Amino acid sequence: MKKLLILLSVIAFAIGLTACSAEKEEAQPEKKETEKAVEPAVNPKSVMYKFYMSIVRTINDADADLNAYEGEKDPEAQAELKGAASESAAAVAAKVEGLEVPAELKDQKADLEAALADIAESYRLKAEELKKDAPAFDAADEKFTQGEEKIGAAFESIDMKKPSLAKEL
Repeated sequence: MKKLLILLSVIAFAIGLTACSAEKEEAQPEKKETEKAVEPAVNPKSVMYKFYMSIVRTINDADADLNAYEGEKDPEAQAELKGAASESAAAVAAKVEGLEVPAELKDQKADLEAALADIAESYRLKAEELKKDAPAFDAADEKFTQGEEKIGAAFESIDMKKPSLAKEL
């Protein structure tokens, strides 16, 4: 008699356990469907910061010779670096022109594209000035400042502080 009760208890326990596990399996697919339907919203601040850092990286990757020229105090050494600095500035201009504004920044796209155009133009002006005997970077620096201000305006439009591109470079 005891064996029969134990056997019936084991069968009832197994049926109960099987029924509970079947409910969990059915509930899981519903969760997966709702997870797929809800896509996380894109954070424009994060996208903006990543894009800004890509600008900095792009410029820093190509402007080493230009920085060496601008940092050199000795006029004779500066004269030796002039050709490489001009090529470096032209390379930066080409690379900056090749940057694409992310689609997530559609509201800031006009400002950012104008900023990239100004920055590229400033490096083009530097490249041209370096071909002269006495280069003057005033016009190039003004153009760079205009581009930097446009980047700042794009940052402020999404409640971010203005960065200083000149300090990053």
